[in-house]
Amino acid sequence: MVLVQILASWLQGHLSSSGTIWLDDVSCEGSESFLSSCHFKGWSVTDCSHKEDAGVVCENGKHLILKYMDSSHEFHMDHSLGLTEELGRLFDRGDNCNFSILVRDLNEDKVGQKTFCVHQLIFFLYPQFNISNSSNNLTIEVSQPCHPHISSFLRYLYTRKIDITISSAQCLHQLSYIYQLYQLLEEIGKVFTLLLHQDSTFQTQVSLYEYGVRTKDMLLQENVLQYLSWNFEFLVASLVWKIVSIHLIEALLSRSDLVVKDEFFVLQALEDSMKEKGETVSIEDKVNLLSHIRFPMIPVEKLYDFQYSSGMYQGNEAFYHSALLKGFQFNTLPFSKIKEHFNNFEDYLPRIYTAEPWRTIINYTSNSGSNNYYDSRYNTHYGYNSLSFMTPVLGLCCDLNLVHCPVHNSVIYRHQTINWQVQVLQNKWECSQQGFYCDSLPVARLLSQYSVRNYESTVRFNNKLILSCRAENLVFHVQDFKSGKAIVPTNSSMDLPHPCPDDYSFTFVVRPEYI
Repeated sequence: MVLVQILASWLQGHLSSSGTIWLDDVSCEGSESFLSSCHFKGWSVTDCSHKEDAGVVCENGKHLILKYMDSSHEFHMDHSLGLTEELGRLFDRGDNCNFSILVRDLNEDKVGQKTFCVHQLIFFLYPQFNISNSSNNLTIEVSQPCHPHISSFLRYLYTRKIDITISSAQCLHQLSYIYQLYQLLEEIGKVFTLLLHQDSTFQTQVSLYEYGVRTKDMLLQENVLQYLSWNFEFLVASLVWKIVSIHLIEALLSRSDLVVKDEFFVLQALEDSMKEKGETVSIEDKVNLLSHIRFPMIPVEKLYDFQYSSGMYQGNEAFYHSALLKGFQFNTLPFSKIKEHFNNFEDYLPRIYTAEPWRTIINYTSNSGSNNYYDSRYNTHYGYNSLSFMTPVLGLCCDLNLVHCPVHNSVIYRHQTINWQVQVLQNKWECSQQGFYCDSLPVARLLSQYSVRNYESTVRFNNKLILSCRAENLVFHVQDFKSGKAIVPTNSSMDLPHPCPDDYSFTFVVRPEYI
């Protein structure tokens, strides 16, 4: 009866009310700031009772309440929508419990078993547990290391609140998957992103992806894939690249956010992986993986030489002939002619290529109390040029120097260049000198000169800012430029803190796309 009274009290307090009914037949479009701005019959004009009451429970901030509780990376998740904490205390005390839950190891009989006394009515609220009126027990089978976290999981079923630590995350994630608690599943998966930057061997990241596949956690898969895409070159250089699964390689090759030197690097990485795997990879799988290589993005000189040096070329000649032809056509024909017949637009989209002359790097250490200004420039001729860096200047911003890039990486535009201005603004005074107000600092700027207008009908620039940790050079964030500006995320503006808030470098990437 205690549990019934608690639930009844909560339902009465949150789903119904008393007193005058002021609004009836309310119709809102979604843009209103007040309920009174919606259409309704008229004040206190109604033909309904309080049984038809509707209400909302207001929450602070984002849907996921995820915050630091202490330095040990413990998080509090609250999905309660106002559920009383009395239910949690009821679970703790076990008053009037009438249902037994046996927790045991998958590989053991009675060793390490533990029993919890809970309330059947709570489990009726979760159909996925398949509790019937006649049942009075349930068995949960999980590995022994997860047993200490079962109590927190069961208490969550009462209160919809739970504290997550790095050590408990995987067990609670596994239980959420088994019992189809998908909201908890996906949001615990976000905690795993804390682990991504902590393992330079990439074994943790690859394991987390495979775990996300097994548990069908799409958000976890995406978070890991994004991190691996941003650090693809480091992944390829690691020992784990030799054993990365075919489906993970395919998932990476299908993405446009790979941060890589150029597309030829991606092709070589794939060939090295296939060579390591040998005969364990079928011809069909090889062709499928090769279909994700963006051959039009590879310079024609390298395409020509590759057919004579590639170990994968033998046995896949038909595919390579078609792919090489596509690459040669892209570099010799107007894109307007090519797009009349292509089937896959992504073949003609660049990834985030960081080879010269498409990027420049500015090393940066946060120092909000100074007016440090950094700038860099490229040599003016096309090719794989060396970078020359200007030393930091203390004081006022000076006139900007220019970065010179081809309009596009295809042969047609190889010798036509656009000048780009590169700048990092560290304080509001510098922003005001440039004619705008900075809500957040620092701000990166990558601006083209007027000549870009000559190509607006054929080429667009989807430029990127890459933020890397200077200590290990790992990428922790990639930001779009909007109207030539990229706001650098901070601890307060990101869902989870990045690993190097005060010591990182900017990489400005010019990314032209045919349209």
